[in-house]
Amino acid sequence: MVSESIWIAGSSRGGKTTRLIEQFCTWVQMGFDRPNATMPNSATQGRAVSQSVVSRLTARQRASAALIFAANGDNRIELTDRITAAIPNIPIRTTTPLAFFEDEVILFWPLLIQRLNLKAQFPLRLRPETEQELATELWRPELDMGIWRQMGVNEYRLVRRALDLLLLAGLSGTPPEDISEILEQGLVEEGEGESFDSELSSQHSTLKMMLLRWKQWCLERGLLTYGIIAELYWRYLLPDATYQQHLTRRCRIVLADDIDDYPAIARDLFDFLLDSGAIGAFAYNPEGGVRVGLGADSDFMAGLASRCQVDTLRRRPVICLEDSLGNNLVEALNDPSLLSALPESVQSLQTISRSQLLRETAEIISQAINSGQVQPQDVAVIAPGLDAIARYSFIEILTGKGIAVESLNDQRPLSSSPIVRALLTLLALVYPGLGRLVDRDAIAEMLVVLSQSSAATDNEESEDTSIPNPKSQIPKGIDPVRAGLLADYCYAPDPELPSLQPVKSFARWDRLGYQATIAYEEIVQWLEEQRSQQQQRLIPSGVHVLDRAIQRFLWNGSYLPFHQLSALRELMETAQHYWEVDGRLRKTPIDSPVNPGDTPSHTTVGRFIQLLRRGTVTANPFPMRSFGRTANAVTLANIFQYRSSRRFHRWQFWMDVGSSLWLSGGAASLFASQLFLQNRLGEPWTEQDETDAGEERLRRIVRDLLSRAGERIYLCHSDFAVNGQEQNGPLLTLVNASVPVNSEALLTQT
Repeated sequence: MVSESIWIAGSSRGGKTTRLIEQFCTWVQMGFDRPNATMPNSATQGRAVSQSVVSRLTARQRASAALIFAANGDNRIELTDRITAAIPNIPIRTTTPLAFFEDEVILFWPLLIQRLNLKAQFPLRLRPETEQELATELWRPELDMGIWRQMGVNEYRLVRRALDLLLLAGLSGTPPEDISEILEQGLVEEGEGESFDSELSSQHSTLKMMLLRWKQWCLERGLLTYGIIAELYWRYLLPDATYQQHLTRRCRIVLADDIDDYPAIARDLFDFLLDSGAIGAFAYNPEGGVRVGLGADSDFMAGLASRCQVDTLRRRPVICLEDSLGNNLVEALNDPSLLSALPESVQSLQTISRSQLLRETAEIISQAINSGQVQPQDVAVIAPGLDAIARYSFIEILTGKGIAVESLNDQRPLSSSPIVRALLTLLALVYPGLGRLVDRDAIAEMLVVLSQSSAATDNEESEDTSIPNPKSQIPKGIDPVRAGLLADYCYAPDPELPSLQPVKSFARWDRLGYQATIAYEEIVQWLEEQRSQQQQRLIPSGVHVLDRAIQRFLWNGSYLPFHQLSALRELMETAQHYWEVDGRLRKTPIDSPVNPGDTPSHTTVGRFIQLLRRGTVTANPFPMRSFGRTANAVTLANIFQYRSSRRFHRWQFWMDVGSSLWLSGGAASLFASQLFLQNRLGEPWTEQDETDAGEERLRRIVRDLLSRAGERIYLCHSDFAVNGQEQNGPLLTLVNASVPVNSEALLTQT
């Protein structure tokens, strides 16, 4: 019997998604008929019934019976928009692999309760920052014994590494009980004796016991992580007969875009659906694998091709540099003698220091945009590791010249935002016992931040902006100098109950001025009201204090820039989740190592403040990107972020091409991820394997980036890195063979 499923293979921007959507539209609008072959087993009979039923469904019913996957959230939104435009007014369900596993585990949680004999309570997924904190507290005995020191990493890194191992095991379909054995077999240490091997085995065994205890602890409280969700799905839910009946009734068509970025357990799901009579269309990029190293298993997913009709797309619908340069550049990486010179479409910019490189690159971009050669949305700056210095330099220089910059998925600690720091300081002043978390500098910053928005709004309401007013140039609210004076003379530090004293506590309060005095008194009055309500137990949690402060001092009917609004959304989502988990843990048995019990509310607030001030990077707020048209801005991203976004630009600037990080794709890889790939599960990983994997990854990166470049690539290289070390990475060959950029003649280029 010929399979109706389709395997669409092609390179980046080769038309795979378009072909996928076309096939879906054909199935939905015309239906599909498959031969009802008679076979002796009941599964085949059920499949024949399923096929005949699907043939009689309406287009709307067939679309609602489709399960559509994308590699990540942003790609899912774009895929949904394209399908909706192709077949409007038809309901479709789009998701990502991890989101699908989470939704199914939560939806069929009663089945798991029965099978695992769990407590009947609604499950709650932990965010990464909460997961890290709770695991650290649960594993405190082992951490105090110094297991992190024995394994050569700090405490934070060990906890993160252990949780990542649980995630890798879940996504690969590996029981967590086998983690220690896989690590022992896979991590090869040359030249060590038996005593070292015995010590290493003991460490891995301890790590396994920590993970099993963590998993059991979470399940007893209905707490889920992505690693636990993945295991629950492949190990318990997917094999369940009741769940399989529901799944086959709901899903008749399955579509998966960029399947090379899916974890191994997604293959188990697709195999089951195809065995149950569903038809599928899968788009695969041999040069993709962006998430390999983060749980994806592209080679294992490629095995689905044997169950489908293979449609290989060879003609690219858009012109890109990969068509003309791809083979030459990739061959030159292995043998530089094959490459004598590069065409003018590849130019190089070389400097001695990296600071000079950042300035000159930004200048070239601004000159090209101002001269009309290229638009901001057609320029991308890509680096293997985009540090804070580089981000700040590009944003500062380009925005100073009137050019907007879009930093893709800029994951920074919440505490890096002045608005967030001000709110955390305010929170410490409302609750008792948190005086040690406040200092004069934090008070001064809080006064400046909280006074600006309300003062600006008051003036907008009181002044007619259509008439020029010289007083409008006077600084409103509390400026940094006056804030420093208030912090020095009106802040009364106290470990238990720090406070802001009346403005007249400052002998020369008349020097503050009217605007600053009014703004300060409003903050003091608001704090007294919140303290009074907190003492009367009228404030349920710190979330309510934050919400009130945002409405009173920051929002207040005024417009907030997107980056500030995003930081506030991220803070509120983090706070809501933190107190939701705290409420769940207060129902924990007393003998639990992590048990808030009757812990005072101010202790929870203090832990929350310390969590964010430690520089924890929290989960991104939803939605993760703004909707509407693409911003007219220069794109700033690291390699992983850029490839994940599947964007295309006329000009690309490859930063730090001499860096060795290009071999690792910007270090976007989890510890021991290679040991959980299905084609080498648990096999020893040697230095030669690491070298071969790096070269293969570099080849994919170069081809992928060339496929997303339309006209020109700038290879930007500095002799020395930020730390002063000389850079001699694998792409330096291309720099030496490329045409040096003539920045002075850039304005005359056509």
